[in-house]
Amino acid sequence: MSLPNNQIWFLTGSQHLYGPEAIEQVGEHSREIAAHLDSVEAIPPNIVYKPVLTTPEEIYTVCRAANTTANCVGVIAWMHTFSPAKNWIAGLSALQKPLLHLHTQYNRDIPWSEIDMDFMNLNQAAHGDREFGFMMSRLRLRRKVVVGHWRAAAVQAQVAVWARAAASWSATQRIKVARFGDNMRHVAVTEGDKVAAQAQFGYSVNGYGLGDLADVVNQASDAEIDALTAEYAASYHMSADLRKGGERHASIREAARIELGLGAFLREGGFDAFTTTFENLHGLAQLPGLAVQRLMAAGYGFGAEGDWKTAALLRSLKVMAQGLPGGTSFMEDYTYHFAPGRQAVLGAHMLEVCPSIAADQPALEMHPLGIGGKADPARLVFDTAAGEALNASLVDMGDRFRMIVNTVDCIEPEQPLPSLPVARALWQPHPNLSVGAAAWITAGGAHHTVFSQSLSTEHLYDFCEMAGVEYVQIDKNTELRAFKDALRWNEAAWKLGV
Repeated sequence: MSLPNNQIWFLTGSQHLYGPEAIEQVGEHSREIAAHLDSVEAIPPNIVYKPVLTTPEEIYTVCRAANTTANCVGVIAWMHTFSPAKNWIAGLSALQKPLLHLHTQYNRDIPWSEIDMDFMNLNQAAHGDREFGFMMSRLRLRRKVVVGHWRAAAVQAQVAVWARAAASWSATQRIKVARFGDNMRHVAVTEGDKVAAQAQFGYSVNGYGLGDLADVVNQASDAEIDALTAEYAASYHMSADLRKGGERHASIREAARIELGLGAFLREGGFDAFTTTFENLHGLAQLPGLAVQRLMAAGYGFGAEGDWKTAALLRSLKVMAQGLPGGTSFMEDYTYHFAPGRQAVLGAHMLEVCPSIAADQPALEMHPLGIGGKADPARLVFDTAAGEALNASLVDMGDRFRMIVNTVDCIEPEQPLPSLPVARALWQPHPNLSVGAAAWITAGGAHHTVFSQSLSTEHLYDFCEMAGVEYVQIDKNTELRAFKDALRWNEAAWKLGV
């Protein structure tokens, strides 16, 4: 998931009307801006300067080259001078990579006492970019427009968000999901059109029998299991009965065997995400809990009960969030706290919540599950740190995919939860539980989500723009009637293809 290996190409438009000296100066300015953006630590992909573009042929060639360069995840375009937009028709029509329009200029301030017509002829982005913007709108192109001086922190922050979304979108189009077993029986929202998803996102989703996985699990050696259980003991709070020599140590070894086999299966198949379901555990001694948690922490996407859409989305957001503070995890809205003035949602799952969102060092524990009919499974138990977060759900609406995002405030539990041996998060949805849950249900949001304390709504909105996916946001400003109207407008717009 190394984001710095990706490239974003910096394209600058001009024309020969201004003479070779002006074009040379445009190139110097453009090279400086690209180099400065490349030096900004918050923008992980490399910003790569490309020579100034002045003809339709040059523009078309560089756009086609961007399409076929695997590590080019997007392009930034800027019109330093006036670049006639008809020059861009062929190139923009051919471009298949995400596009950010940086509406900036080389100088921050007007040089009041020195400004002359030479300066004006060179620094024409104020209307050169508007010419360019018209053509993108005329061609109905999805893009992000960022306005401001290139050295401004706010501008760089917007570029950074878009760059992460572009890197994630590039990785998304190569995601391979392994489904162990099928969907949880009779459940609707975790189903979906896998052919449509591959056409839309690039997801490759295929099923594998539990026997195939069990064969690999059983190949784990005693030496590998010894090493992994020692890693468990060093990494987590672990009771004496689970440690080496303890009466339940054999169960922890079985959990390690499952992790080794599951990890090997995913690596050998080149998978980025996977699903399991407690209704199909043939050949496994336990429901994979600890293994799933640790593989998520390593960057894999996961969805429970066969939920391949959430598994793939989690992988996409893991890539997007790499290196940012906080964590990103599979999650489920489990139960409510309806106390007046303190209404909240307790999020958890049977076992599978990623320790990247843990507030403190997790405890490794083993308890009965009461579902699945297998031996007591191992799992990491922890609370999630308080702070801003979001929940995202990707659902199949039949004629399109929709992403629903709800901003939340993660809070500390009012009291300890000594009898709930699972990883959990407690949050207050925006604008409140009543409106937030009603809006979520109205939009068709799933009970499975991706929970993130690393990403913002801007990250996910930019991603949806690149993917051509309907985006629906529930936040502090949501009013239910207006929200319903927006869903109706979206329905009409998507049916019309606008």
